[in-house]
Amino acid sequence: MPHHTILTPRNLVSALAALSVFGLLAAGTPASARETVPTQEVSVDVEVLASGLDHPRGVEPLPDGAILFTERSGALRVLRDGKVSAPVTGLPEIAAFGQGGLLDIALADDFAASRTIFLSYSTSGDGGYGTTIARARLSEDGTALTDVTEIFRMNRFTNVDRHFGSRMAVADDGTLYFTIGDRGESERAQDINDHAGAVLRIGTDGSIPADNPYAGGGGAAELWSKGHRNPQGIDIDPKTGVLYAVEHGARGGDEVNRPEPGRNYGWPEISYGRHYSGAEIGIGTAAEGYEQPVHYWDPSIAPGGMAVYRGEMFPEWDGDLLVAALKFQLLVRLDLDGETGEVLGEERLLKGTYGRIRDVRVAPDGSVLIVTDEDDGAILRLSRTPDPAD
Repeated sequence: MPHHTILTPRNLVSALAALSVFGLLAAGTPASARETVPTQEVSVDVEVLASGLDHPRGVEPLPDGAILFTERSGALRVLRDGKVSAPVTGLPEIAAFGQGGLLDIALADDFAASRTIFLSYSTSGDGGYGTTIARARLSEDGTALTDVTEIFRMNRFTNVDRHFGSRMAVADDGTLYFTIGDRGESERAQDINDHAGAVLRIGTDGSIPADNPYAGGGGAAELWSKGHRNPQGIDIDPKTGVLYAVEHGARGGDEVNRPEPGRNYGWPEISYGRHYSGAEIGIGTAAEGYEQPVHYWDPSIAPGGMAVYRGEMFPEWDGDLLVAALKFQLLVRLDLDGETGEVLGEERLLKGTYGRIRDVRVAPDGSVLIVTDEDDGAILRLSRTPDPAD
């Protein structure tokens, strides 16, 4: 009998969330539950690691097997052995305003020795609200942050409550890439003196890398690329070093891009989408001086986080892009040509099964972690279904 005639995965998550409300998970009862999902290349086990979470936004596996994750309302927590911790103490001031709040989490390359992490979040300041990046040290027991230092604050705050971004990726050269949306004011994405609508790059101490396109002047020194609407996913291919970003379009026109220094990716001058009113955007889908996306979706899938898959567990997915999607509640796998980077095909996984998928990360063992952006959000783990012959 098919599993879904007994209990749907979405109902399973809700049931586990109800248990957590009564404190059973906090008392040590694991949230773990599994189902097997067929895909084009391989069967995948989907395991619910935790549920009953408040709009989890970002997830990061730790070297010891625990998982660090953010909740949009402002809590940073650790999931260890099936138990969700109390909020980590010592966080900077966070403004949970509209689409803003505590957004992403990233580990420094030397985290195992330094315990250094990076947080992206919205905060209040002169003029309203904006996106900020901080560096901190996570205590050995994972309960507190110390040495919290703000290393970036966007240069124009407003009272608009949307399009904060924000994802981060730590590069091998010791720099930090991150995204900020156009803050709901599309013209800002074309202003090279404005941090909005951009991919940005700084040193992990907040310094300006000398090879940034505007490090010597002519634009905001932190800018890497412009013309982005609301990029909520970014990752660096650990094998090739190629930087990828994914962003929301308007009504259609979600894009995957390979941001390069000083390049302009078009928003709102060119787009494959339309305004929510149905009106055309800008001057069309292409124009001189604006880059074309690697891939786009129309209709929109409302993409969240993304990851380049380089893991041993799913060699069939090697080099592919995994993209979280909110609108159709799914995980997208884009099959990339290893030589050209061209998208050869698309597979949609978990569609409508677990809720709005917000973030995706590849764990050290090659399994895939995803989070669902819900009032009773969950952390899920995708692993390879064991071969019965093994």
